[in-house]
Amino acid sequence: KLLTEKGAAKKMLRFLLLVNKQGQTRLSQYYSHVPVEERVTTEADIVRKCLARNEELCSFMEYKNYKVVYRKYASLYFIIAIDNSDNELSVLEFIHTAVETFDRYFESVCELDVSCSHVHTHTHTHLIAFVFCLTCC
Repeated sequence: KLLTEKGAAKKMLRFLLLVNKQGQTRLSQYYSHVPVEERVTTEADIVRKCLARNEELCSFMEYKNYKVVYRKYASLYFIIAIDNSDNELSVLEFIHTAVETFDRYFESVCELDVSCSHVHTHTHTHLIAFVFCLTCC
């Protein structure tokens, strides 16, 4: 959370998604309460739009009341929703740094590292994403 001029808390990140090329969500973390029904429709809509976009287009787009910033690494899309007033380029750098962190931890990260059903690996993936979001944003 960041403090605005009036001292009110402001959230930068709305949610983080890791999605494969087939559109399957491998990791999702929300940083404010969103009903499950809304999550499902929002994720499906955003993922469909990201996968359909031409690679020559920029890596951010507006969606409802926030911006969506995404980047594809190998077979995974890293998708982050932010407030409209936030800087898209800083989020792209954040995604790149997160990928480097995952890469070092898992020694060349792949989709299986993120979505593995093995409790130890999956817990570490969520923990890394959570700590990274807390310390970087």
